[in-house]
Amino acid sequence: MHLSQVTPSIFSSLGLDSAVDHLALGQSPMGRELLFLIDGFGFDTLSQYADVMPTMSRMFNQGLVHTSFPSTTATSLATLTTGELPGVHGMLGYTVQVPRSGGRLLNALKWDERVDPENWQPVETLFQRASKTGISVTHVAAKRYENSGFTRAVFRGAEYRGANVVADLVSETKQALQKTPSFVYLYVNDLDAAGHTDGVGSDKWIAALSAVDQMVSQLMKEVPKGTRIWVTSDHGMINVQEKIIIGQDNPLLTGISVIAGEPRARHLYLENDSAQARIDAASLWQGYLQEKALVLTREQAISSDLFGAQLSADSIDRMGEVIAIARGGLVLLDPERADKEGAMVGHHGGDSEIESQVGLLTTTLS
Repeated sequence: MHLSQVTPSIFSSLGLDSAVDHLALGQSPMGRELLFLIDGFGFDTLSQYADVMPTMSRMFNQGLVHTSFPSTTATSLATLTTGELPGVHGMLGYTVQVPRSGGRLLNALKWDERVDPENWQPVETLFQRASKTGISVTHVAAKRYENSGFTRAVFRGAEYRGANVVADLVSETKQALQKTPSFVYLYVNDLDAAGHTDGVGSDKWIAALSAVDQMVSQLMKEVPKGTRIWVTSDHGMINVQEKIIIGQDNPLLTGISVIAGEPRARHLYLENDSAQARIDAASLWQGYLQEKALVLTREQAISSDLFGAQLSADSIDRMGEVIAIARGGLVLLDPERADKEGAMVGHHGGDSEIESQVGLLTTTLS
C-alpha cells in the first residue's frame, strides 16, 4: 500500500468517479469521511508504544503504508492530496533550489512570495476535484497555516477552518462532518515537534502521543455517527546517533555551491553543471561516507525512479545534481545551519523503514 493510494480511495468511496479505489474500499458507510494526519507517527510506533495509545490501538490496522522519498512532510502531504508521486507533483523535499534563481532556496513549509504556489505544484488536488462534484471538503488545522504558500500549493480546493486548541479542532471537524457527502482532512504536528526537539521515546514525545490518542477518543465521541475515521501519517522518525558537518574536517564541500534538503536527505547543487562534475562529486561523497550514506547523481536518481517513474521537466530541474541519503543514525549538517539542525534529536527524510513507513488505522462510528 502506498500513501498516494489512500486519499483517492476515500474520495472514490464518496462517489468521486475520477478517483481510483486502489484500496477496494467500496462505498462510504454514511458519506462522512475523516482523515486524521498525525505528523511524525511512524508505523513502528503502533507496536512499540501501544500502551501509550489505547484508543488508536483498538482501531482496525489496515496495514503498512509506504511513503515516497524523501520521507518529509512537504513531499508526503503533496503525494497524499494529489494521489501522485513526487516526480509528478514536484514537491521534492523540505528545501530545494529554485531553478535559475542564483542559488535561492525554497523552504516548502515556510514558502517564498516570489514563487507562485500553483505554478510550483500544478497538479489539480483531489480536494479541488471533489469540491467540483459537490462533495464538501474541509481542511482543519492550526490557524497559522491557512494562507501559507504550502497550503495553496497542496491543499487548494478545501474550505480551511483554523483552530489552535484540541477542543476547537474537534468542534470544527464535527461541524464540517454534518453535511453529506463530506470529507475532512485534520492535521496536528505536536508529535513531530516533540520528536525533533526531544527525540522519539522521550517524555515530551510520549506525552504528545498520549495527547493525540486522547484527541482521537474525543473525536469518536463528538463526530456524527456513521463517520468513518482514518488515521495515517507523513513519515516516521529516527533519533540521531552521529553528526557530520558538511565541509568541517572533511572534503564534502568540494565543488558544492548550494546545500538543500535536510540532514537525512540532501539535495546538493554544484559549482560546475556537467555530468562529469556530478559523477566526481558523488564519487567523492560516497568514498568518504562509505556505508553511512547512499549517494546518487541526478542521472542515477532518475534511472532508479527515486522520485517515481514519471518525472516532470520541473522536477528534473529542481532535484539536486547530487543526492545524499543518510543511513543508520547519521545526519549531514549544513555548516550554515549546523547549530539549529544539530540541536534536533529526531530526524526524518531518509529511506529507512522507520522513516518511510506509516500506518493506516480505521474505524466506523456506530
